[in-house]
Amino acid sequence: MDGIYHLDGIKNIILVASAKGGVGKSTTAINIATALNQLKHNIGILDADIYGPSIPKMLGIKEKPKISEDKRFIPIEKFNMKCMSIGFLVNQKTPVIWRGPMIIKALKQMLNGVVWNNVDTLIIDLPPGTGDVQLTLCQKLKISGVIVVSTPQELALIDAIKGINMFKKLNVPILGIVENMSYLKTKSGEIIDVFGKGAVESSAKKNSINFLGKIPIDDLISKNGDKGIPFLIENNETDAGKKIMEIASYIDKKIK
Repeated sequence: MDGIYHLDGIKNIILVASAKGGVGKSTTAINIATALNQLKHNIGILDADIYGPSIPKMLGIKEKPKISEDKRFIPIEKFNMKCMSIGFLVNQKTPVIWRGPMIIKALKQMLNGVVWNNVDTLIIDLPPGTGDVQLTLCQKLKISGVIVVSTPQELALIDAIKGINMFKKLNVPILGIVENMSYLKTKSGEIIDVFGKGAVESSAKKNSINFLGKIPIDDLISKNGDKGIPFLIENNETDAGKKIMEIASYIDKKIK
């Protein structure tokens, strides 16, 4: 495991983290990737959540990747993005019961052992927490930046701040924090703050972190995920779609 992982041709590596499960991190990662793709980035998506891979379901991918002549995986292309996940290689109904060293070995295989040709921006969907996967990637890769996802709930925000402090200690650039499932807008236009209001933005200011914006609750986000179609493929003009595009535009300018 010594040395830096070599990902030839990839200019930008963006981590999407939450430190807590259930905040919509994977959905946010996929839709930001889709938005960046619409902004002319050649996108790769790596699902680094070995225990609970979400990418296969959310992108509707059921096939296994092919093997190149030099014995590397060829990422599966979907929605004009190149994708790799441990979920492509194992039965989705079978739990992955591996210790840390096996997880890191699999992670290295999905980085060095994949033909990431014609990918200039790689989005890595991290697992929840602040463990081996996060440490390994931050120590072995040149990270362009990390996006942290939280909901307005203080319980989720506490863990998000822990993650931010970890990235700071590892000297990883933090692009900012996203408040997901921020509010519900009714058909009459009323705004309902289902999980609270203002905590993420105020915490971002307190911790000198850029606040990237609020993504509202939209039932089409979860419905599209269940169908295996990124929300932003069909819903750019919704409130949530416009906000995700704004976040992606900021990231586009920042990493350039």
